[in-house]
Amino acid sequence: MQDWLSGRSRCFAYWQEFQKCYAKADFPTECRPQGDDYLECLHHTKEAARAKAIQDEFIRQAEAKAKEGQKTADILSDGVIVGVGLIQRGQDQSK
Repeated sequence: MQDWLSGRSRCFAYWQEFQKCYAKADFPTECRPQGDDYLECLHHTKEAARAKAIQDEFIRQAEAKAKEGQKTADILSDGVIVGVGLIQRGQDQSK
């Protein structure tokens, strides 16, 4: 999604950091952290993987408590996964 006031994409600052590093680097691998940051900004792969791991652990713990005889309502009241809106699903990602 573009910032319409500046005309730059949300990941433009990460791209600039990567370009600056690449221009100064003797070896392209020196800029891997900046490249990784830029790709994460574009695709949110690490963020999505972390959210999935948290959800999987929550489900695993809920299943373990259910086997111990706890009621579903009690399990859900102990902790609920709350979406914080960082990853929007179902919307056009190319904006």
